[in-house]
Amino acid sequence: MDMDAPVGANALDAEKVVGKSLDRVDGRLKVTGGARYAYEMQQDALYGFVVEASIAKGEIASIETLAAERAPGVKLVLTYRNSPKQGTGNHREAHPVLTGPVVSRYGEPVAFVVAETFEQARAAAFLVNVRYDRDGGHYALPQHLDQARVPHQTDGAPADSEVGNFSDAYAGAPVQIDVSYSTPLQSHAMMEPHATLAMWDDDKLILHTANQMLNQGQQAIARTLNIPIGNVRLVSPFIGGGFGGKLWVNADAILAAIASRYLKRPVKVALTRQQIFHVTTHRSDTIQRIRLGTDRDGRIVAIGHDVFSGNFPSEQVYEAAALQTRSLYAGPNRLTRHRLVPLDIPVASSMRAPGEAVGLLALECAMDELAERLKLDPIELRIRNEPAEDPEKHIPYSSRNLVACMQEGARRFGWDKRNSIPGQVRDGHWLVGTGMSAGTRGNPLRYSRANVRLDPDGLATVKMAMTDIGTGTYTILAQIAAEMLGLPIERVRVDLGDTIFPEAAGSGGSFGAASSGSALFDACQALREKLAVRAGMDPNTARFGDGHIATAERSVSLTELVGSGIEAEGEISPGRNNQDFSQQSYGAHFAEVGVDRDTGEVRLRRMLGVFAAGRVLNAKTARSQAIGGMVFGVGAALHEDLVLDPRFGYFVNHDLAEYHVPVHADIPPGVEAIFLPELDERSNPLKSKGIGELGICGAGAAIANAIYNACGARIRSYPITLDKILTHLPTQA
Repeated sequence: MDMDAPVGANALDAEKVVGKSLDRVDGRLKVTGGARYAYEMQQDALYGFVVEASIAKGEIASIETLAAERAPGVKLVLTYRNSPKQGTGNHREAHPVLTGPVVSRYGEPVAFVVAETFEQARAAAFLVNVRYDRDGGHYALPQHLDQARVPHQTDGAPADSEVGNFSDAYAGAPVQIDVSYSTPLQSHAMMEPHATLAMWDDDKLILHTANQMLNQGQQAIARTLNIPIGNVRLVSPFIGGGFGGKLWVNADAILAAIASRYLKRPVKVALTRQQIFHVTTHRSDTIQRIRLGTDRDGRIVAIGHDVFSGNFPSEQVYEAAALQTRSLYAGPNRLTRHRLVPLDIPVASSMRAPGEAVGLLALECAMDELAERLKLDPIELRIRNEPAEDPEKHIPYSSRNLVACMQEGARRFGWDKRNSIPGQVRDGHWLVGTGMSAGTRGNPLRYSRANVRLDPDGLATVKMAMTDIGTGTYTILAQIAAEMLGLPIERVRVDLGDTIFPEAAGSGGSFGAASSGSALFDACQALREKLAVRAGMDPNTARFGDGHIATAERSVSLTELVGSGIEAEGEISPGRNNQDFSQQSYGAHFAEVGVDRDTGEVRLRRMLGVFAAGRVLNAKTARSQAIGGMVFGVGAALHEDLVLDPRFGYFVNHDLAEYHVPVHADIPPGVEAIFLPELDERSNPLKSKGIGELGICGAGAAIANAIYNACGARIRSYPITLDKILTHLPTQA
């Protein structure tokens, strides 16, 4: 099925199962320990431990492994001297390790120790003695902006865009805002560490690994190890979070595979929490300049957004923080530019809502500054700049209910009671303020396939190489199949996370549910047609429900039709709808904070997100995803800061003791998310949109704007910590 036309009425519209607040079908497995993750799949394996480079740039002068090799239980010590030749490519295409003496980034694996137990492998790893010849490197983004270049990324949106004449329009605008914001390096900090169990069956490799996109990972493994893709099987039925950190193959998978082949035994490895920070990827820091020019009524005549981010020198991936600026607000003269600075630090890559998550931290605060300059309510400013079509592509939106989100949020939050003058509302020693922001996230669709089979016992089984990273994929796919086939959800089994199943997009980029769910919809539609033909009924008018297929004249049990079993395949591909319509999900965030007038401490008091994201497939998991994203936004605003030592190119706070993310004690009970009713017939057969990343987009900006409203501190460098606020607080009498 190609998305080349609007989707009309279909079997999902009845919403007997789809859309309901159903508990997760995999919930019991998880709370009873029945859901097994990569590191738990086999207990009689050897254990590997990574030895990291302790310099950021240079060359190995000598490496002594004899003491480690003689240590108790040790079976193998891999270095560049005995590691096989591997294929190359950027981090999305291949992940070669231990390929030579050159060290290109801090934490790069320089050895891999395999032993009978984890403790033996770890102890022996400290016996590997490495001496280096150190070179100088470029590490900190702000210090090397003069080396910025236009990235040459071939996929996705172009790095720069220009419409009209920004320079002249901005110079002539009666009202101007020119501000710079910065966001820090960030780490994914998922619960489950990166882990792999590798084993070989003759020349066939089986990897139980924590990977969000298995078919993509299968290709990268094959390319790295120089083996046919058909000889690689990735298995990952459960993943303990990813946030983008497990989109790509990492060193754990390659090292385990190489060692297992050497030793002809299963080898497992889990990166320690400290290793994750350097051995895997992170989000780049950014420096962003926002320029807004309006007429005296607040209508934008010129909008400009320049972004600097950094990455490993061989990489072309940049933080597309100006992406939302191309479509969120109207304005005839527009300029967005991204520049990439080559840095000798670990690879920067996708982290939850890449681009928009940090871009909206700048844009939506700049809009708040503009509203104050114009003496306009921030919501009114946004409404005055609501576009009638995509202002850069000049194509219609598939659906757009941003204004409705802002208006409903304002009503529920009590926005009309807000005092627009900073520092005027007090609650004891707390200065209280409210802020809002708009949110948006792109709505992509990727090729996926699915298989569905109905057996004589009336059990439907869904199979696809999709993953569930804790977002509820098992549940929404079960709901789709149950709705389409007229079965109780208890009669649907969903098997995911294995590349022997039909290819699927995987989890990431807010395309997972739409892509996998649409492929399953197509498979179920094909199965419905087969069943209708067997029943002698018209597939277009036959109804499915209570385990039966029926017309006005008669009803037949599905179990009477399946014989020894009946199955069908389905697929989805992006089509003209993705090119002819601008597709985004939307939201509006509202936050109330207290700022301690003496210490500058910030306390979130309540928060509301109102979202429009097409059909909601499961009200409970959707709300959970939205609130999780909002909490992620709290972290971006107030907590997260991966501190780089600019002298030595390493992350100082590489553990969860010092890299701070919000915990339950940080988040008040008054955080709520709601979804407005919406169907998007141009999006996909489900009429849904992606929501996995929408909740974070704009959330942090609402908090930053609330802090300003509370105490007058306009902080343009995230995270907003109390030391940055202190100098802005009023002097106490």
